[in-house]
Formats: sequence, C-alpha cells, structure tokens
Amino acid sequence: MRFTLSNTFGKNSSWLVFLEEETHVKVAELRKVLAKFDRRKDEESTIIQSLTPLAENTVGVQRNPDCQRRLGSEASPWSRDRIQEEPLKSDFTIDLKHEVALYIWDGGEGPRLTGVPELCTEVQDSPRARHCATALRSDRAPPCGEAVDKEDVFVAVKTCKKFHGDRVPVVKKTWEKEASFLRYYSDHADPSIPTVNLGVPNTERGHCGKTFAILNQFVSGGIPRTKWLIIVDDDTLIRLRALLGCYDASEAVCLGERYGYGLSQGGYSYITGGGGMVFSREAVLRLLQSGCKCYSDDAPDDMVLGMCFNALGLPVTHSPLFHQARPEDYARDYLSHQVPISFHKHWNIDPVAVFNSWLREGSETPPPEPLDKTTKTELASVF
Repeated sequence: MRFTLSNTFGKNSSWLVFLEEETHVKVAELRKVLAKFDRRKDEESTIIQSLTPLAENTVGVQRNPDCQRRLGSEASPWSRDRIQEEPLKSDFTIDLKHEVALYIWDGGEGPRLTGVPELCTEVQDSPRARHCATALRSDRAPPCGEAVDKEDVFVAVKTCKKFHGDRVPVVKKTWEKEASFLRYYSDHADPSIPTVNLGVPNTERGHCGKTFAILNQFVSGGIPRTKWLIIVDDDTLIRLRALLGCYDASEAVCLGERYGYGLSQGGYSYITGGGGMVFSREAVLRLLQSGCKCYSDDAPDDMVLGMCFNALGLPVTHSPLFHQARPEDYARDYLSHQVPISFHKHWNIDPVAVFNSWLREGSETPPPEPLDKTTKTELASVF
C-alpha cells in the first residue's frame, strides 16, 4: 500500500503519514515537525514515529504495541527491493505494526526509526498534550451514536460437552443477559443449559463444520431473523451491541480482530475467531450463496471464512477493540486508550472478575501502569 501511495502522490508529496481513526491531528504543528527533517539535506529515507515503548516478552526486541502510533515516511528503494526479493519470515500477519517495525529494523541493519516527542499517545485535552502535533481523541469509544437494539443481534456460542460445566456458566454469569437471542451450539444436547446439537462431531481444532452449520441455521428461518450474527467461543468475554452502530447492516460486513495469511503473496485477511466474529445478514447470505464451504470439519473456520470473503471480493473490517487474548497479555497503556469489546481465554484468570472490570456496561478501563523511562531510552538506542 505504501508504494501505491508513493507512486500516486510521490511527485508532489514528500511525506506519507499513516493515522489511526482515533488520532487527532493539529495540521500546522505536524507540518512544523516534518519541516525539521529536510528531504533535500538527506538522501536516505526517513521514518519517524511516536516512541511510547512497552516491553514485549514474546520477542527479543522491545516494541510499541500502541494502536495510535503514527508513522511518517518517504518511499524507500531499500524497502521496495527487499520486499520484492526477500520473503517474509512468517506467512501469518498477527500484529501488523509490530511486524512492520521488526521488518524495517532488520536486525539493526535497516533504516533508523526516529522517535519524535510531538507525535503523542496522550489524550488530546490532557495538559501533557499541549506540545503534541498528534494525540488521541478524548472519546475512547467510537462516536457512532446509540447501540443497536438487542432484537437486532443473534449470538451463537460454540461449545462442546466437556466445557458445559465450566465455561458455559461463565457466559451465563457475565454477558448472556445482554443478548435477547442466544443459543449454545454443541456436540451434545443438554436441556439444562440448553444446548443445540448441530450433528457435527466436536473437533480439537478448526471447528469449520460447526461454524458453517451455524451460518446455515442463521438464514434458515429456524431462528429469529436479525440484522447481525455474532459467533463466539465459549471462553470469549464480550460487550455486545456497542460497536455495531458504526456499521450498516444492509451491507456485507465482517468485523472483528483481523489477521492475515500470505499477504505478501496474494493471500487474504480473516477475522480471528477467539475475539468474536460479527457478520451482517447480507454478508452471510452472500457467503452461502457463493457455494464456498469447508474442506473438512476440522479446518480453521476463521481462515476458511477469510478465503471465502476474499474470493467474493468482500473486505473484512478490523477493529482493535476485539482481542484474541486476555487483558494481561496486553500492555496496560495500550488498553487504557480503548473501551474494549472482547477478550478471550480463561486460562489462569478469574473470567467473571475480568468481565466486571473491563467489559460490563459502565465499567471504567483500569488505569495504565506508569511508563518506565529507562525503557524509552533503551528502545531509542535499539532503533
């Protein structure tokens, strides 16, 4: 995308600036910041960004996972040639900003990333944002008006017999009451919950057969006719309806946390299932009418759906408010800028307490932990 923009605007533009939808920009101040990096005095490409570093334990390099990071860059022949000649280290795109930063860094051999304090992750009306050219909008939730009605949403919970006794009760104690129409789909009919046996054997992974059976039920007339379908795992914690006012249910909408597979070689994006998958009725109808289906019951359902939507030319829409993991798997400062929609997995946590703290209506996001200023110095020296 960066090279397409460069080819389109490169003749009359010196900089490409990438923004999140939550970013508030003071254009005059941003121009002053960019003017400090004079293209005529520097033949190499320059990449500037906000450096609000937070340690990432899963890799050997510290990174900024903040979704509000801004990246300004001149088109770089180095990176263009490298993309064309060198395959990416992984077929999967999970955390795009992190992976782009590592790719540019190239083990210390790539162009330097320059930290600029005027590109901020402070809230725009904070006193600490007075010097900022970019900041975060003060409204953490998307300003899309009222939440959709309960009667507009059907929720399908994927479960299986072995989790009826521990995971399903968590759903009932937390967010089940937010749904007017909800069913638990399982490999075993249990009238005490109740669950619906789809006739699809449980699989240890994938669950494509179960998911497509749910999609077919959604359009079959056997369940209430709603505008939206939300499919979640039995260990997903979710805040229903709040975000859907931002989207038009008459369009083909597929919404959630977007991952990618083989994107550098004509691959596809998909919505990862753990954080919750949201579909408009139009999207489900077009998907099923296409004849696209699972190649096996245990195929990865989210990836198969991504392939199907890609073949139809229908985009999947990313929202950083959906989360494939638990709150403690993310930096507190990252989450403090959000009103989260979902989290996933019960491992080593109290899921009811997590829901009450992060997702229950009226709950406030726990405050971020103070930043370690030595980390900022260390990260700046790395890049």
